[in-house]
Amino acid sequence: MLHPTRRHWIQGTATALGAAAVAPQLFAQAAPVRIGYAIARTGPWAAGAQVSQEPNYLLWAEQVNAAGGLSVKGTKRPIELIGYDDRSETETCVRTFEKLMGSDKVDLVLPPWGSGANFAVAPLANRFGYPLLAPTALSRKLIDMRLPFFFSLLQQPDKMMGAVVDMLVAQNVKTITIVYMDDLFGLENFAALNNALKKTQIQVLDRKSYPLGVKDLAPVLRTMKDLSPDAFIGITYPPDTILASRQAREVGFNPKYFYASVGTAFQLYKNVMAANTEGVIGMGSWNGKTSPEAKAYFDAHTKKFGKEPDRWASGHAWAGLQILQQAVEKVGLDRKALREQIAKNEFKTILGPIRFEGSENASIPGTVSQWQGSDFEVVWPKDRATAQLMPKPAWK
Repeated sequence: MLHPTRRHWIQGTATALGAAAVAPQLFAQAAPVRIGYAIARTGPWAAGAQVSQEPNYLLWAEQVNAAGGLSVKGTKRPIELIGYDDRSETETCVRTFEKLMGSDKVDLVLPPWGSGANFAVAPLANRFGYPLLAPTALSRKLIDMRLPFFFSLLQQPDKMMGAVVDMLVAQNVKTITIVYMDDLFGLENFAALNNALKKTQIQVLDRKSYPLGVKDLAPVLRTMKDLSPDAFIGITYPPDTILASRQAREVGFNPKYFYASVGTAFQLYKNVMAANTEGVIGMGSWNGKTSPEAKAYFDAHTKKFGKEPDRWASGHAWAGLQILQQAVEKVGLDRKALREQIAKNEFKTILGPIRFEGSENASIPGTVSQWQGSDFEVVWPKDRATAQLMPKPAWK
């Protein structure tokens, strides 16, 4: 049974959202564009989904409707979001999308959160012919499936892990230890990391996997502390990123470079770790300094939700919505035409121009960011950096 915990009807009126006075009349004349999705509001995926994706869906729909609606080949139509909680369950996620695309026949769909859910949903979207612009799918296997209707906005494991390794080589790092999550995301990134390391002289002193939902990494971190590596690499999801950081501090494990993956870019990480965020590095690709458009998005998100967007996947989520909007403006809601428009053109986004080669975002290289003061600065590669990389100070 599906659990539609919330159905979003976002309508811009002059009273609620400051839209033009004609907006209600326009809405009355044009049928809404029905956009469906399932995403984690509960369960272990929710920590990422409710930072990096669903808030962006709500803000985007509100802004578009406040401006009169989504332009569909010149006609403004209001956006109706139809959102369900997938409860962090792959089966529920797939079943919900099948209903949305099959019996409900929504006009468009927005992607679920995470590599695993997208891996399960992408073939279904391809079968029904719905373009899927995924901002949180980090999976080379999914790219290699070459599904025509699937587009990945994130840099893939080979790019992201390659950037980390290039950065460490440039810092003359000699030894590292690694922990990684035993799922699709963790295994693919671990494999990409190992491939990148093979081209270097960096020695891996220890590598350990852990299961989703792990509650204690202290024994592993104590062992790694005794090995005194120059750098630590954690291929982690948000709860594990915080767990590894907290417990590294508790056991006194303080390598010169401390990298944790998903969630390091979240304001939540900064809130929890406070001064101990300083110098921590992780997956990030933008911030408010990246472009004036990025700054405007950052400020609007912070104002609406009272919290900052994360400096990695949130930006890619917003870029995906921008691409979808631009494509609909050009070709309307014919999904085959949308697919062709997205596949064959370059789009202006808050992250800069984006174009796709097959399913992959071909425009943005692998990146690394670091907490410095109040911001998560892009520190690698140098040509995209907003600050210089700094060695991590000792935990406080």
